[in-house]
Amino acid sequence: MKRTFVDRLARYRVHLGFAAAAVALMLVRPTPRTWLAGAVVAACGELLRIWAAGHIEKGREITRSGPYRFMRHPLYVGSALIGAGFAMAAWSLPVAVLCAAYLGLTLAAAVRVEEATLDERFAGAYSAYREGRAAPVARRFSLRRAIANREYRAVAGLLLAFAWLYWRL
Repeated sequence: MKRTFVDRLARYRVHLGFAAAAVALMLVRPTPRTWLAGAVVAACGELLRIWAAGHIEKGREITRSGPYRFMRHPLYVGSALIGAGFAMAAWSLPVAVLCAAYLGLTLAAAVRVEEATLDERFAGAYSAYREGRAAPVARRFSLRRAIANREYRAVAGLLLAFAWLYWRL
């Protein structure tokens, strides 16, 4: 199967994120006020990601519980909030542009590839979910599931990034 640019962008988005973060972390100019405001926004994004990770069964089903009752991609929305919070805290126009470009391109690619894959794998069930025709599923949040989905890595990355920003105050 020939991979398109969008497929490669979606597949390597984490690697690209590390490269973008390395550049961004050198360009930050946080102030106490921007650090705090950005930390609040980023924490909200991470809480959304944790909530989503505690509900999703990746690759096994079309998840329709927790935040998936309200939005199709809460993990990506959470990531976008984290990026916005980081850009706010960094107080740097180049960092804001870099964050917006990285998140806009990679998340759009990931959504496109993921939706096509899910619709194919689950024989149109994802289309029903996307169109609001699928009933929500009752499932409790599971911290064990969030850990199994390795959300602790995002938490660690967020803490390290904001520690760096704090050090740069």
